[in-house]
Amino acid sequence: MKALIIGGTGPTGPYVVEGLLDRGYQVTIFHSGQHEAEFTRPVEHLHGDPHFQETMQETLGNRTYDLIVFMYGRLRIAAEVAKGRTGRFIAVAGSGGYARSKDPRWGPLGKSFAPNEDGVWQIDPEVDKFHYLMHISQEKVLEIYREGHYNATIIRPPNMYGPRQMAPEEWCIIRRILDGRKKMIMADGGLKIEARIYVENSARAVLLAVDKPQESAGKRYNVRDERLYTIRQRIELVGRTMGHEFDFVDMPYALAKPCHVLWRHRQEHMVVDDSRIRRELGYRDLVRAEEAIPRTVQWLLEHRPRPGGEAETQLGDPFDYAAEDELIHAWEQCRARVEDVPFSLPTPAHRYRHPKTPGEMWRRPESSSYASLLGDEERALRGQESGKRTKGHKF
Repeated sequence: MKALIIGGTGPTGPYVVEGLLDRGYQVTIFHSGQHEAEFTRPVEHLHGDPHFQETMQETLGNRTYDLIVFMYGRLRIAAEVAKGRTGRFIAVAGSGGYARSKDPRWGPLGKSFAPNEDGVWQIDPEVDKFHYLMHISQEKVLEIYREGHYNATIIRPPNMYGPRQMAPEEWCIIRRILDGRKKMIMADGGLKIEARIYVENSARAVLLAVDKPQESAGKRYNVRDERLYTIRQRIELVGRTMGHEFDFVDMPYALAKPCHVLWRHRQEHMVVDDSRIRRELGYRDLVRAEEAIPRTVQWLLEHRPRPGGEAETQLGDPFDYAAEDELIHAWEQCRARVEDVPFSLPTPAHRYRHPKTPGEMWRRPESSSYASLLGDEERALRGQESGKRTKGHKF
């Protein structure tokens, strides 16, 4: 059996290559040659540009394969080039392509928290060209499948993290720790939830499609790490991994510009429903987030991006600590003035009756353990709890 991987040297590619070698495939990777990867067994390398039909045709010549896995380039072009070259085509295409949240086709509530593979798609390039192109590229694959040219499956991972990932968001946290930053600006309490996937988990989803060609034929699958965590939880785990605890400065997203890179410049949650791939292909995380995040930290500490280099330029984080400190100072002054505005609320209370005598009506208590609990949660959210802070380690 012969397999072609278009890509193969990025974050997920080497795991897919090794998985195919384990399954007995003779593997060829077609990539630009700008990055190389080492494999445990011989792998043929073809160097060319997978973004253009003419360069793909020139590089591939008359080669044919039992399986083609697309992981890099322009999907709609690769899907056409694969016609007549293979009987099985798997595209790793990303979880985008959805219409914007306020598109009326979602209904009166807008886009759901976690849309599935039958969601509302972006069909207007004037509104959002990027997601429009993602959608029509995936539709091209399914159209070719329906025409009978090959058996096709689309795997849709969200933003990935782990070794070799380009523009790794974890570096925004790690470098601040290495630079001795104690205070860190946090938008909206860090409560944003973003679906992500560790690179080995993404590879596992691809290999499940390889193993189950009939079950996955003509389908697209969202896939993500099974457990969802807030950005604050992720930041805190990176800190604990490095023996560091941040003093978070919470402010509204619109003002918290230094953390917009970590939020990927979007305030809203970014989640997809991944139940189909778990139900139909049996997907389960190979590496859970509580292990994957420390692995990512360790890899980045061993392969530190150069200050001002390619990775930091791709991220777009200026690491402008003087400006961050000025913003923190201005925010604390503003907040102090706002907190002086008098505003009183009644004591929070549970909404069901807890009568001490038969027939006693509901009434608001003057104080309650429920109100105390809410107060504790608010103090924790605002980072005002007291206690010792762990002294940061040097790396």
